[in-house]
Amino acid sequence: MTLVFSLHEFFKKLIKHKNGFSLTELMVVLVIIGVLVLLALPKLLPIVTKAKTTEAKLMLKQVYTLEQSYKFEHDHYSQALADIGFEQEKLIADGGQARYKIEVATADDKGFTATATSTVDFNGNGVFNVWTVDETGNIKEKVPD
Repeated sequence: MTLVFSLHEFFKKLIKHKNGFSLTELMVVLVIIGVLVLLALPKLLPIVTKAKTTEAKLMLKQVYTLEQSYKFEHDHYSQALADIGFEQEKLIADGGQARYKIEVATADDKGFTATATSTVDFNGNGVFNVWTVDETGNIKEKVPD
């Protein structure tokens, strides 16, 4: 019985003398963290957008390479992505992971232009990012987001 009583007294003393943070202190820390996040977020958004545009550049580089191979074989560029062997990844809107829709805008025996149009508005301003590539392999941003 004394063992049970002494354990009870021990836990009672432990709970009384336990130091910790008050609710007010925790709320102040959360507010400070929130303010720091709000200050850092606008500086990070352009970096995130730049990383996402890498997808467009990589896919357009692939289209350029496939179009060049097609031209060497058929003496003209192709208007159809399927003819050159390019397979569009599923877009985010369709449950996939691709953020850009790839299309060949023009193609003839002298050149081609392919575009990568974003299906996601990265910064919420209503403007969708557009990139292009031509027969020289020059990749340019036509519409920044």
